[in-house]
Amino acid sequence: MTTKLSAKTLDAISATASVPGYRRDDLTAGIVHFGIGNFHRAHQAVYLDDLFATGADHDWALVGAGVRAADEAMRQKLAEQDWLTTVVEQEADSSSARVTGAMIDYLRPGDSEAVIERLADPAIRIVSLTITEGGYYIDPASQKFDPTHPDIAFDVANMAAPRTAFGLILAGLLRRRDAGTVPFTVMSCDNIPGNGHVTENAVIGMAKLIDLGLADWVSNNVAFPNGMVDRITPATSPRETQLLADNFGIQDNWPVFCESFKQWVLEDNFPAGRPALEKVGVQFVPDVAPYELMKIRILNGGHATIAYPAALLDIQFVHDAMADPTVGAFLAKVERDEIIPVVPPVPDTNLDDYFALCERRFANPKIADTTRRLALDGSNRQPKFIIPSALDRVTAGQSAKGLALVSALWCRYCFGTTDAGTVIEANDPNWDRLNTQAGLAKADPSAWLSMSDIYGELANNTSFVKDFTHALNTLWLSGTKATLEHYLAGTL
Repeated sequence: MTTKLSAKTLDAISATASVPGYRRDDLTAGIVHFGIGNFHRAHQAVYLDDLFATGADHDWALVGAGVRAADEAMRQKLAEQDWLTTVVEQEADSSSARVTGAMIDYLRPGDSEAVIERLADPAIRIVSLTITEGGYYIDPASQKFDPTHPDIAFDVANMAAPRTAFGLILAGLLRRRDAGTVPFTVMSCDNIPGNGHVTENAVIGMAKLIDLGLADWVSNNVAFPNGMVDRITPATSPRETQLLADNFGIQDNWPVFCESFKQWVLEDNFPAGRPALEKVGVQFVPDVAPYELMKIRILNGGHATIAYPAALLDIQFVHDAMADPTVGAFLAKVERDEIIPVVPPVPDTNLDDYFALCERRFANPKIADTTRRLALDGSNRQPKFIIPSALDRVTAGQSAKGLALVSALWCRYCFGTTDAGTVIEANDPNWDRLNTQAGLAKADPSAWLSMSDIYGELANNTSFVKDFTHALNTLWLSGTKATLEHYLAGTL
């Protein structure tokens, strides 16, 4: 017997899961959030739910917004359960469920005027985003905003009905400026180095295409705090939905499963005000960069390091990849020999201890995170998570043989088959291009590194090119497992 999640059934659900410890009728909107995906609902929404349960800041509730066609499906599923979400926290020896109620509305994707009107509301003091690394219109090589992207060009020509998050944000700011309303703060919650700066460059970059005066106003009046976010949150499949029903008796249209660990480090730069999130564990610091770089290089770089060899070996789940002695040892060697040594010091943090924590988190069998999810969107993630570490090492005259092998494994993955011949379905917005280059690289490895928008100056480093070429040739000659073993033995 299961209970369908809704505001009316919270009393019944409270027998197996914690429910909001506050009256949702008392909440009013203070934040519009673009990208109501699993990570947001397991992270920012959970922190706010915790804060509201203390009795504080009930004027900071969330309003969802989206720009993709897929966002409408999420909106409809959440509308059926009064915007509530079940979050299941899982560790190897425990599982617990909670229902969060921090979101009180979700604007219909495609209704630009309704979104702009809400953004212009003085009650909205923060606009936040989780739109993934690929949603910021960043040129991979320069890591700068790409003003020539067709989506940006469309919005510049159609500011009355923009389609991108940045077009809508800019339209909302423009309306607030004209009305004399204090501008909201724009807060990225995505895994991007300097995510506040990247967001600022996107908004101001678009504004420059419209009106230089508007760009100057945004630059002088709108805050874009940097932040580091962390919580492993897999995609939801029928497996998770059934587990929730079986273990907790709750029927949720789109539950979220995640680990118990979470972290959020923010610059305290919110001129229009902010909720008192420090009460529930958010760290406010003068400079997020050291924490952010640590996480992106060690944790996200670690994910990329295990994703491709595991996938090529037909290992579906991340915890199984960690249990594989070759893959697990490969991760540890690349991290300790090549990644961690080029991560600058972080206040009150031991980097070796941080990596050990990452290893334990990756090995959590309850999460059932997939190697395919980790391998997703390499064309956007590799330039942020792997290539900078490799560039730092070769620039310092140090070996990047392990990181070159990570790149070679990515290339081999994009060829589209595992070592056993299983077809790898498209797993990147640029899959057709990557698949073509990987095919060419089988005979000529330089074809892969010729993607200068991804590899930039690293492609011209003689040492890296040599190591990459040898690694890719060995993968084709000997297979993934043997190549990893050669690397671990120091014979690659």
